[in-house]
Amino acid sequence: MKPSLVDIQARINGRSAEVLGNERFYKFAVLLPLIERNGELHVLFEVRARSLRRQPGEVCFPGGKVDQHDKNPKNAAVRETCEELGVLEREVTVMGELDFLVTSFQSIVYPFAGMIQSDSELSPNPDEVEEVFTVPLSHFKNHPPERHDIRVHVQPDEGFPFHLIPNGEEYNWSSSSMPEFFYYYHDYVIWGMTARILYHFIQLVNEE
Repeated sequence: MKPSLVDIQARINGRSAEVLGNERFYKFAVLLPLIERNGELHVLFEVRARSLRRQPGEVCFPGGKVDQHDKNPKNAAVRETCEELGVLEREVTVMGELDFLVTSFQSIVYPFAGMIQSDSELSPNPDEVEEVFTVPLSHFKNHPPERHDIRVHVQPDEGFPFHLIPNGEEYNWSSSSMPEFFYYYHDYVIWGMTARILYHFIQLVNEE
């Protein structure tokens, strides 16, 4: 039975849009945690354990994969923060959502900004976290990051059906560039997705 116009309208009307193909994407949630130290707001960072398979030793925010039992990405961000830092859920307050990222590796990352109580006793999980450190928020407002662009090119797989598209192997594929930000604090280098989220947050904080 062919769908009628009424059927089509019923399925589309009032529908909330999502990222196309998102059902195949891995979904992650992270928290940009603020914590008060000596009367000043700091941003808290983790150094990933050297034993981890992915990105060992890199600076990051607490976070991880959104599991099926997580109510939503916000809950996942809080859960991962508690698991990695050894804090209680009541000690973490989510202030709001930041813009989410869609990566070229079929992943969606949902970042949140939040507060960890200043009197919380941090007990990082050594299986995931090698070290925790904080940086005064004012440092990032006063020290903009270095920016370096990464070029992204299309490389079709072997066997790609060039004969089906105009101009075949001479097709003019689009290319793009992606900014990479680098923040420095003492011996720490903050870059990659963590720096992109931080840069976005600092822009929001600095808005007139």
